[in-house]
Amino acid sequence: MNKITNRQVICDTLVRAAKTDKDITVLCSDSRGSASLTPFFKEYPEQSVEVGIAEQNLVSVSAGMAACGKKAFAASPASFLSTRSYEQAKIDVAYSKTNVTLIGISGGVSYGALGMSHHSCQDISAFCSLPDMRVYLPSDRFQTEKLIEALLKDELPAYVRVSRSATEDVYDENMSFELNKANVIGEGKDVTIVACGEMVPYAVAAAELLKAEGIEAGVIDMYCLKPMDEDAIVKAAGASKLLVTVEEHSIFGGLGSLVSQVTAEKCPTRVKQIALPDGHIITGTNKEVFTYYEMDAPGIAKQVKEALK
Repeated sequence: MNKITNRQVICDTLVRAAKTDKDITVLCSDSRGSASLTPFFKEYPEQSVEVGIAEQNLVSVSAGMAACGKKAFAASPASFLSTRSYEQAKIDVAYSKTNVTLIGISGGVSYGALGMSHHSCQDISAFCSLPDMRVYLPSDRFQTEKLIEALLKDELPAYVRVSRSATEDVYDENMSFELNKANVIGEGKDVTIVACGEMVPYAVAAAELLKAEGIEAGVIDMYCLKPMDEDAIVKAAGASKLLVTVEEHSIFGGLGSLVSQVTAEKCPTRVKQIALPDGHIITGTNKEVFTYYEMDAPGIAKQVKEALK
């Protein structure tokens, strides 16, 4: 069982890169501990900025530093980064096209026990709506490392959401990665499950359960929500009887909505959405929440079978 979190991998990747790139700057809003970025602050204090509990300042200061030539990585809980500082993300980062990577830590229902105030179930919709803002939800530690390495090489705005807990490995260190291209984990003539972020390991496990029952299920890791790999969606829609989207997000405006937009315009097909309901989510650990809403592997497999009837 993997115990290395995606947020820890972000820190490790930035620490390595900062040895030779002094423009890399990490900013936090009293969140260096929860973001697992303390090692970076200790190793490179002159490339670290702590703004305190002030998410709006976090984003604006990051944008200002980027305008001065720095490669800014701003980390804060996704629940606050996508709400309190939304205007700053819109104007100072996206509209101004500054070299800022916003890192939403503990995304989705990672803070499940703390309740609705700490959930970020609207961030995909919010950030995808901003022109010139890219949105990424890496699935495991290996993909997270590849993504951060890729983002270090460009100068465009991005939002990256990661979970609080460690996710099961989907890939290994030799994985194939291309920025803005989905990873097709498997193909299936009966159903293709399109998932993102922490839900990808659950989708892979669900596909195995379905295969054991004679249902051919493929999986697409759509870590790139914007820009979305539309070609992968069109190909899957043509090869499978059913598309099923799985996401740790509201049923409105997330992965399911984005996939449905593509299929409606380019390849009309049936899309089943598995997501958090339009309501106040129960309190509990993320795994308890997933089980309750049938978003764990058995729950996904059950809903796929019902949709195929």
